Amino acid sequence: MEVKEHDPFLSSPPLSSSRWWSKETVAIVTGANKGIGFSLVKRLADSGLTVILTARDVERGYKAIEQLRNEHGDGDDLHLHFYRLDVSDPASIKAFVSQFEKDFGVLDILVNNAAVSFNEIHENSVEHAEIVIKTNFYGPKLLIEALLPMFRQSTSACSRILNITSRLGSINKMRNSKMKEMVLSENLSEEQIEWMVNLFIENVKKGTWKSQGWPEIWTDYAVSKLALNAYSRVLATRYKDCGLRVNCFCPGFTQTSMTRGKGTHTATDAAEVGARLALLPPHQLPTGKFYIGFSPGIVSKL
Repeated sequence: MEVKEHDPFLSSPPLSSSRWWSKETVAIVTGANKGIGFSLVKRLADSGLTVILTARDVERGYKAIEQLRNEHGDGDDLHLHFYRLDVSDPASIKAFVSQFEKDFGVLDILVNNAAVSFNEIHENSVEHAEIVIKTNFYGPKLLIEALLPMFRQSTSACSRILNITSRLGSINKMRNSKMKEMVLSENLSEEQIEWMVNLFIENVKKGTWKSQGWPEIWTDYAVSKLALNAYSRVLATRYKDCGLRVNCFCPGFTQTSMTRGKGTHTATDAAEVGARLALLPPHQLPTGKFYIGFSPGIVSKL
């Protein structure tokens, strides 16, 4: 995941000029009642897709849908749906997937945006490490596994997964050389990734995490995103010939509730880039890539 090349997609023509989707194209965005997720839903819905907005809180989810319809003017033109989903809860994932399968049955785009961090900007507590790992790594993993049979098989368009991640989870943040070697291995497995996060939790419980070479900034969050990035690479390799593309996007220091409103750009700015990635034309859509930030679009292999 070392940065090593530039990608020209941000300077490409407007999305409408390379439109491959329709209202029959179904996208799911998790953690979408606010922030980047909310702005992604808005961008995708405005583009004409059918979008599933998910959130843990039912009231906030419906309010988000109402706000999007009001902002659009003619809300009847939007193909928006709200479903409750708490990615930290396997039972919630199971219930969501079951209802989604009954209502839609097929999926084209999954954006795993839901994530948590309990640290202030300059703090580095691991008090909530277990829920951070459960939400940011196991949540997307379990959701992907449950939805895999529903990704649409098409010769004209590729289904795609976009995992919203962070450069804090880049492999160069890991100071444990043996762990780094394992993660970089071409034969990396899901079992090894889970072993890594379980070891981290064990280190946290023993109070030894500071001396084991884990990332130094927002350690629990960084480990959760390192695991998600690694899992994305495993998936990208496994399904590269099956019409499914898997990529990651780090939006950078964005003004959201997680950063307490601090940042170099807005959630709307980040969502514009995320939407472009999610809607890349099939012939331009790579797999196993880690996109970082904004123009000119820095990209590396996962």
